[in-house]
Amino acid sequence: MIGRLEGRLQRVDPGTVLVDVGGVGYRVATTLRAYQELGDGARAALWIHTQVREDVIVLYGFPDRDELAAFEKLIAVAGVGPRIALGVLSALTPAELRRVVERGDSARLQGCPGVGRKTAERLLLELKDRLGPLPAEAGDPRGDAASALVNLGYTQRDAARADAARAVDAAWAEAPGVEVGELLRLALQRLTR
Repeated sequence: MIGRLEGRLQRVDPGTVLVDVGGVGYRVATTLRAYQELGDGARAALWIHTQVREDVIVLYGFPDRDELAAFEKLIAVAGVGPRIALGVLSALTPAELRRVVERGDSARLQGCPGVGRKTAERLLLELKDRLGPLPAEAGDPRGDAASALVNLGYTQRDAARADAARAVDAAWAEAPGVEVGELLRLALQRLTR
């Protein structure tokens, strides 16, 4: 399986690029966002998802690993194929997708190419716990504390017990402006009650 390609771009078209790697040209399907970032003749490194079917091998390429991971989680959803996944990632960055799923914003997903009401609802339901925590913004103690809790094994969303984000938000409301270490301690107290 091909996991990464690095080479000179021979041709860049909306949705596909041709990457020359040691004299061999690989045609790779990409998002429209990747198309806008890449230029003919430039060197590029793409993270690859290889799909092997009975009649063809298709390569899907992404400039960063986060986009590749989001693509693989999207195609794992029933009824969502690579074409829809590329459409979603052409319209939304992986961080935006996480926010949309966290907020349950079905309308925003329906604005993506190929996504109707039922597909949007399925994506929201199935991706809720798969995409992981939102990346913390620099200097955001709440994001850092929630990320630390997830790394400790607490889930981002879990109906059976208080989830990491709610515990951090409740601790922040109790003691706004505290540093991340203290915020983490307060959130852990809430989770272990």
